[in-house]
Amino acid sequence: MKILVVGAGRGLGRAFVEGLAQAGDTVIGVSRTRPSDLELAAGVELQWIAADLSETLVACNKIEQALPEQLDVVICNVGIWEEKAFSHEYDFLADSDEQIIQMMNVNLTSTILLLKRLIPRLLKSTKPQLILTGSTSALARSGRPEVAFGASKFGLNGIADALREGFRDHGLAVTCLQIGDLNTEDAFSVPVAQASQRGHGKLIPVHDVVKLVQALLQLSPSSYVRELVLPPILDQHF
Repeated sequence: MKILVVGAGRGLGRAFVEGLAQAGDTVIGVSRTRPSDLELAAGVELQWIAADLSETLVACNKIEQALPEQLDVVICNVGIWEEKAFSHEYDFLADSDEQIIQMMNVNLTSTILLLKRLIPRLLKSTKPQLILTGSTSALARSGRPEVAFGASKFGLNGIADALREGFRDHGLAVTCLQIGDLNTEDAFSVPVAQASQRGHGKLIPVHDVVKLVQALLQLSPSSYVRELVLPPILDQHF
């Protein structure tokens, strides 16, 4: 299996790289820089493409040129947010125009243009799977005030819906992961029992997301999961 992880340099993306591939698989990471201390299962082939999606066309073309002809799984873990997002200091009216434009370009425009290049390679697989990392901020009554980030994650749902209809006859499985606040301080190498203690029920360890995606990859080509909502246990909005 050939797995491409976009946004793989740290946090959840890095956990996908380290936790999903098994012996005989190839995992291809995409990020601005390649981490030097990745821990992968024995027998996994690792490739890396250094690209910055804030440079939209340059990055998309570079990724396209470096990819193998066929991919089985694409995980699009793209997302930047406001400087003071998810804090009491967040103020939409204080966001600069330039910051908002960059967020929408990275989170939506770059995602659309990159998927345009990736899907032809996915469709060569006997079981093509596309997994988009969304957010509970994209869901109704999320309780979140971040305007640009929320709008971009709502837009991701629209991308997913359109791709499902456009490529349903090709067997393309498109799943949106609507994830709440993550514990990205504890890497995948940290025992999950330890990582789950951080935040005291208000943060999700990356291990839980990896386990869910592992289950998705084991499904037959006859079914798919449309959407997964994964909030922290103490998130009162869900």
